[in-house]
Amino acid sequence: MDAIHLVKPTLAHKQAALEYRQEHFDHGEKLLHGSSLFDQIKSYEDWLDHLACNSTVETVKPGWVVSSTFFGVRENDHRIVGMIDIRHTLNDFLREYGGHIGYGVRPSERNKGYATQLLNLGLAFCRNLKLDRVMLACEKNNTGSRRTIEKCGGILDREFVHTDNKTVQIFWINL
Repeated sequence: MDAIHLVKPTLAHKQAALEYRQEHFDHGEKLLHGSSLFDQIKSYEDWLDHLACNSTVETVKPGWVVSSTFFGVRENDHRIVGMIDIRHTLNDFLREYGGHIGYGVRPSERNKGYATQLLNLGLAFCRNLKLDRVMLACEKNNTGSRRTIEKCGGILDREFVHTDNKTVQIFWINL
């Protein structure tokens, strides 16, 4: 496994980002975890605008919280292997369902340790935000995500059945 680092999305990443998104879609995944709606917004440029709006208190969209979204980029070949979205605070929705951090790894790069690297980099970013602890959520049947969260210090807080009848687990990591 090669090292990765966090990179803010820019227009220069457009082609690589669209390929990352398409790989998920080709794999039958319609939801890109940690992407701040990259799976739903029509154009890459619109998505960059969405990220910019949600990056400051002055411009954050109603119902959203200030957040930072990054690509996890492999250092040796500059390939996007994952994404992470870090919410600086929690609103009622995030406190109940989503947490501070959402992350995902592209299908062809899973089970290689990148999720752990990505989450550890995200936790370091949260420490810089002066957060004392962070909340994460994952579906109970997502063994890989659960193990990653636990490996990074996650302690199971609770479980609930979401509206889609899937059981979700809520974890806290003390920083």
